[in-house]
Amino acid sequence: MKHLILASGSPRRKEILEQVGLDFCVLPSDVEEIITKQVPSDIVMELSKQKAEDVWEKLDDKKHIVLGADTVVAYDGKILGKPKDVEDAKAMLRMLSGEKHSVYTGVTLVSENGLETFFEETLVEFYEMTEEEINVYVATGEPMDKAGAYGIQGKAAAFIKGIEGDYYNVVGLPIAKTLKFLQKM
Repeated sequence: MKHLILASGSPRRKEILEQVGLDFCVLPSDVEEIITKQVPSDIVMELSKQKAEDVWEKLDDKKHIVLGADTVVAYDGKILGKPKDVEDAKAMLRMLSGEKHSVYTGVTLVSENGLETFFEETLVEFYEMTEEEINVYVATGEPMDKAGAYGIQGKAAAFIKGIEGDYYNVVGLPIAKTLKFLQKM
């Protein structure tokens, strides 16, 4: 099998790939992300493609498969990326409290055999959060590097009422679907 390169510095994506026993290396993309789309599923596919192609173009040896991914949280037509600061994180969590929202992850795989891009959507429902719970959670620092200001695999698990779809998609990589595409390549 060709060697897999993860075009992301995300520790969560790295952990997911390690969990399923894949042999890979990490070479994060440093491409300037340019969004030209409006729909969340299109945005994550566009950004994952930019990241994967950026790393692919830098390779001398093309006997690899590059995996790029991007995740966003969408609520009521608004995309929630990583919070800018503590107040932004609190505002996002207030917005999600007691509500359902979607998490989209776009994945792009590039090899000498071509390019595959797809997305996965998962619905997540939060319990109502008190202002104190929001403040305590944000004070942990966990929300600051995560889309939507929460990590389902971390302390935010205490606020999750339920999910519909792929749990690993919410963490940052729909691994089962990704493996199916890798097998095709």
